[in-house]
Amino acid sequence: MDFVLLGCAAFLAGLVDAVVGGGGLIQIPVMFSVFPKEVPATLLGTSKLAGFCGTSAAAVNYVRRVKVAWSAVVPAALAAFALSFAGAYTVTKVPGDFIRSLLPLVLLAVAIYTFKKKDFGAVHAPVHSGMTERMIAIGTGACIGFYDGFFGPGTGSFLMFLFVRFFGFDFLSASAAAKVVNVACNISALMWFGYSGHLLWQLGLLMALCQVAGSLVGTKLAIKHGSAFVRKLFLVVVSLLILKTTYDAFVRW
Repeated sequence: MDFVLLGCAAFLAGLVDAVVGGGGLIQIPVMFSVFPKEVPATLLGTSKLAGFCGTSAAAVNYVRRVKVAWSAVVPAALAAFALSFAGAYTVTKVPGDFIRSLLPLVLLAVAIYTFKKKDFGAVHAPVHSGMTERMIAIGTGACIGFYDGFFGPGTGSFLMFLFVRFFGFDFLSASAAAKVVNVACNISALMWFGYSGHLLWQLGLLMALCQVAGSLVGTKLAIKHGSAFVRKLFLVVVSLLILKTTYDAFVRW
């Protein structure tokens, strides 16, 4: 029964993550409840393996059906890959309590901004090109990559918001771009978790299959219903992330 629960959680996480990110909000709490005595790093590494497979499947589907701004995505992905190592190293040296307490406020600002601007992310109108685009992409990828390695929750949602806010993408194009950058973050993290032995390979691969199935459904929904649907789900997921991170920051800990 536990494996059925984990499979269902992974499927739903893959579906949500393929559209707006935030799949870890669903998957990780279920894993911790099923394996309360397991080392947290091992559960996070196992979840990352499943997430990597699901996000990669979503990225491939988006690339096939949505025009991806590679001139911005590639520099962002490379920077995210490199800086996620730095984030993972830093978290072993510096407590994450400050980031944990600050995160709900940042997410709340993102939700308010998106809700107030009704046309936010409705039209795909890139605002940068050339060196300016590459430099902003590197900065974006570096910041999010470091955050993903250091802490992690909501990485996909943050990426989407930044691609809409600073690059002028619509929500559908931003979701596609975010998936590619997120894959780079996941590869970097998996290299560390695998090297340090914090992976339950059989469980991770089982959940990966369910995540891939969910990501295929989520990608089709996003492409079929467009940016308006993605924007609505984005607001729902960010709202849930606010509640979850507030609990983690001020109640649980």
